[in-house]
Amino acid sequence: MSTPAGPGAADERPRIGAVVLTMGNRPADFERALTSLLGQVDVELDVVVVGNGWQPVGLPDGVRAHRLPENLGIPAGRNAGVPLVEGDLLFFLDDDARLPHERVLATMAAQFAADPELGLVQPRVVDPEGRPAPRRWTPRLRVGDPGRSSPAMSVWEGAVAIRREAFDYANGWPERFWYAHEGVELAWRVWDAGFHVRYDGEIEVHHPAIQPTRHAEFYRYQARNRVWLARRNLPLPVGVLYVLSWVLVGGARLRSRVAVAETLRGYWLGLTEPGGRRRPMSWSTVGRMLLAGHPPVI
Repeated sequence: MSTPAGPGAADERPRIGAVVLTMGNRPADFERALTSLLGQVDVELDVVVVGNGWQPVGLPDGVRAHRLPENLGIPAGRNAGVPLVEGDLLFFLDDDARLPHERVLATMAAQFAADPELGLVQPRVVDPEGRPAPRRWTPRLRVGDPGRSSPAMSVWEGAVAIRREAFDYANGWPERFWYAHEGVELAWRVWDAGFHVRYDGEIEVHHPAIQPTRHAEFYRYQARNRVWLARRNLPLPVGVLYVLSWVLVGGARLRSRVAVAETLRGYWLGLTEPGGRRRPMSWSTVGRMLLAGHPPVI
């Protein structure tokens, strides 16, 4: 879909299957996101737009639409697009994110080509209006300089590239989560597959800095999914420590009765409702994450 750099270049360019997720309620943002994706150079793109409870229309030539009859949640919406695109690399783009220049994907692809053990890359997220970036956009315990790259044990999900092999091992995004922390499980699964996850502070994507805490259900999903993360992915002793640490750390951050009530409800749901298949990571994966500076405890 992108223009080749010269004779024979089409055969050499990395092929990337790109999934754009939208509910159709942000048409201007969606148009900017898709335009920025289609403007990428030195890569071969196979693009599908997944309408989560919506039929995408008026798409550019070469871009396919896939309608989901109802909103299945963010993780399931992304997963629905993967079988429809080809490429050893996958790229996921939300409709309110965009790529600020034409070589974002080519730069990511070059990193995968240079490092066979690299499984997933999350770029640095920048608000295009200059608003301060939320700390969750930089996936490490001490944020420090967001321009500094580092290993990552979680990812911001709105614009990430991943090897299809690692994605398949992870069984995709965790659909039961619906919203919140699906990037934590995906990153953990990539580590458990024997790859590593990289936060790259030199590659930028744009996204407005909007706090998810403006929605009360954020607290409920966050707490429920923390428990499901532990139940699904961690050896029992590590899982208990993980949940207890977040009860303490998360509880100290709550500032309203609504937040406290929704958080407690979320923990209860996480303990009492089925969270899906349990597949605990190996102890060697726990050790690799510890050596990388962030064990799966907090």
